[in-house]
Amino acid sequence: MTTQTHPVDHELVQAAAHVARTRCRGDNHTMAAAARARDGRIITAVNAYHFTGGPCAELVLIGAAAAQGAYELDTMVAVGDRDRGVVPPCGRCRQALLDYFPALKVIVGNNDHVRTVLIADLLPESYVWADHQLDAE
Repeated sequence: MTTQTHPVDHELVQAAAHVARTRCRGDNHTMAAAARARDGRIITAVNAYHFTGGPCAELVLIGAAAAQGAYELDTMVAVGDRDRGVVPPCGRCRQALLDYFPALKVIVGNNDHVRTVLIADLLPESYVWADHQLDAE
């Protein structure tokens, strides 16, 4: 499979890195995410770690975007605190992002080698929840 890349939204990476640097403190908040809404706005969020398995920054971002009326996201990136750089979404987040935003682009990679790919390319042969729902009649 060949993954098509798209232009990298460096402003988005910088926004996530800024939040990771200035808002992530201690063990409760270690990741920041930023997404560009279809209308151009940038929405940011941080994870909410808890020993029971709190939500990743990408999942918090889905809720934060909805709370701000941004229901269509174009591109997303996650960045680790302590200058860890871009971090790809975990499997749970990949599935949720695919279900919410099937055309979403995600910035992945490390250091100076970041690239933008479609969420579907990060989850090949994926299960699409909506495809398996019975129509209510």
